Amino acid sequence: MPKIKATKQPAPKKPRPKSASPRKAPSKSDARASKKSDDGVPLSQVIRQRITASKARFHANDNIAEFIEPGEVDGLVQEVAQKLQGVLESLVIDTKSDHNTRGTALRVAKMYINEVFHGRYTPQPSLTKFPNISHLNELMIIGPITVRSACSHHLCPIMGRIWIGVLPDKDSALVGLSKYARLTEWVMSRPQIQEEAVVELANMLEQKLKPAGLAVVMEADHFCMQWRGVKDNDSKMINSVMRGEFLENSNLRREFLSLIEKR
Repeated sequence: MPKIKATKQPAPKKPRPKSASPRKAPSKSDARASKKSDDGVPLSQVIRQRITASKARFHANDNIAEFIEPGEVDGLVQEVAQKLQGVLESLVIDTKSDHNTRGTALRVAKMYINEVFHGRYTPQPSLTKFPNISHLNELMIIGPITVRSACSHHLCPIMGRIWIGVLPDKDSALVGLSKYARLTEWVMSRPQIQEEAVVELANMLEQKLKPAGLAVVMEADHFCMQWRGVKDNDSKMINSVMRGEFLENSNLRREFLSLIEKR
């Protein structure tokens, strides 16, 4: 009987998978987020590395907005919220059962980053300057401007008022009154001590306006004295910075101080 040679049957063809819809190319922010996730490096550490690489300072009262990329503030809020949740747990607060503190960590993180300390994380407000066409050279006083800050020692509130005196000359720049309030609020929205805050505000205004004279006076309540420690509700701190003509001309200085005393 003749041998029948077995033929190898071809394997059935597997159905070709449907082509997947084209994926959207990841954005730069997505790439950064995935890289940080893969590396496991906290966002705050990434920002810190940028600052140290630039050999810049990042004290409590320094603005670090130039080292924060778009979209990263929200990520910073989430990181701070996680750390604050740990603080609440270490304070032995049952945030799972206590309906009043269930979302406290996130609320406080948003408050610090977006409001109370936003002067650290947001760029300086835009400032439209106008030439002194009329060659104004008389004293101008802006205030009282309400200010809110926080002591960098205890993160307790500082609540007070600021008066700004400007003596322009023909080469000085002029700005709208609201810009004084915006710049003041931006500088004050950081943890700091009052003595340094008024100097920083004066430095910025002198650089922007280039006046013949500049004066800044601040009066404030410090909750680190009222809320804790000596618990003295009547104590205030008043300090001043005088530049140019205000420092050299006692009559001008006296006029400025007498006018703000009447407010």
